[in-house]
Amino acid sequence: MKIPTIGIGSGVKCSGQVLVIHDLLGLYTDRKISFVKQYVNLNEVMVKAIVAYLDEVRRGVFPGKEHTFYMKGSEKKKK
Repeated sequence: MKIPTIGIGSGVKCSGQVLVIHDLLGLYTDRKISFVKQYVNLNEVMVKAIVAYLDEVRRGVFPGKEHTFYMKGSEKKKK
């Protein structure tokens, strides 16, 4: 074609391609689309991080002093 074309899974003959970032990053594991190339499985990484976060919150490990912001005493006294 002489006009620009945008495709989704249409091959290399298009002027441009649309690829949903969630598919590219592997955020969903329950669907596999034939024209998507998954470059990383972030779903696995995210689930591990969330499980670790929940565990630390439940055990009272996070947040610790190093993750806490304290107001200076001089600021507390201001009206």
